[in-house]
Amino acid sequence: MSNVTVIDAKRGLRPKPADDAGITAHLSELLDKAKDRDAHGILELALTGEFKGKTAVVSSFGAESAVLLKLVADIDPNTPILFLNTGKLFGETLRYRDRLQDMLGLGDVRSLSPSLAERTAKDPEGTLWSKNADACCDFRKTIPLARALEPFTAQITGRKRFQTRERADMQPVEYFDGRYRFNPLWQWDLHQLESYTERNNLPRHPLVEDGYPSIGCMPCTRRVQAGEDYRAGRWSGMDKDECGIHLTDGGGI
Repeated sequence: MSNVTVIDAKRGLRPKPADDAGITAHLSELLDKAKDRDAHGILELALTGEFKGKTAVVSSFGAESAVLLKLVADIDPNTPILFLNTGKLFGETLRYRDRLQDMLGLGDVRSLSPSLAERTAKDPEGTLWSKNADACCDFRKTIPLARALEPFTAQITGRKRFQTRERADMQPVEYFDGRYRFNPLWQWDLHQLESYTERNNLPRHPLVEDGYPSIGCMPCTRRVQAGEDYRAGRWSGMDKDECGIHLTDGGGI
């Protein structure tokens, strides 16, 4: 492939410099291997062979998370699962995490949070979300995740193209912030997610039936009204679709 682009978390999209030729070639090779694979096949590419023992899954244990976690557990239930416990989550999300961990036999779920010192310094009153949502996401999500990902060569996400404008052009494999990023559900839509959930008798996040089709932190998530986009309840009223842990074009989740 001739137009491979690397994603830099701080600067956004940038051309590949000459000394990154090896990464460009490797990414092109991985994209070629992934192009005819389904979600299970892309996960095999990420969890076996050269990436065995070097890959972690990033999961919010949100509305659609059970699908990806079931696919991962079918290949290797001891794959590290990185879960961002921001301190602002719904209690239902924490209980859903515990239920899926038990049901799927996930053997390595790691809860990530900012340190007490960071919370004291950056958000002593716990209200930063209402003043600067980007800064809140940065220290509660982006920084803890970057720290946890340091030992890994690759990560797996549950992102889909249909979700946001920033994700519309993403590929099944990317290179992001120094590691390969696999997106096995990149082309799935809501119908496919629903069908897989029903076919495998997966439990649903308890807030979905209560009007929350997309679930993040409690202060920044509201119910979605009839006719609204399914992610309209995330950062409602803000020009914000991403928190920062899954940048695709230098924009901000």
